[in-house]
Amino acid sequence: MDARLDFSSSEILQKFVKHLSSAAAAIPRGTLQVATQNLMLTRASQINGCAVCVDMHTKDAEHAGETSVRLHLVAAWRDAKVFTPAERAALELTEQGTRIADAAGGVSDEAWANAALHYDTDQLAALVCTIAMINTYNRLNVICQNQGGDYQPGQWG
Repeated sequence: MDARLDFSSSEILQKFVKHLSSAAAAIPRGTLQVATQNLMLTRASQINGCAVCVDMHTKDAEHAGETSVRLHLVAAWRDAKVFTPAERAALELTEQGTRIADAAGGVSDEAWANAALHYDTDQLAALVCTIAMINTYNRLNVICQNQGGDYQPGQWG
């Protein structure tokens, strides 16, 4: 299957992605642990069926030292003992924030309260922004039928 739109051939897509990347840069490095971010990015991308982002974020996670066990278990994180309570809270928020239409009401008060037990206000903001950003990238790639598999760690910054 070929991509429907080549990002490099569309000024509109290039400009949009540039602004999206600038918006993502508003999250200061160190606000969230890299491992937590990678787990969130991977889980949302799995849910959305975005091969480009699953490829990218699992490879970046491995490059940052993440274990294959945790990466393989992120899809079944509820039944895996390898995630911290804070990571579980972030993954729950990610799932509910990604499955808004399925959740019939969005993110539950319980999921938010659980995340607030582990993260301060700036970290909660970073969680929300990370979830919004990855869902946007996932939708761009899925709609355009971009293919995963050839990403090299660090390729896009």
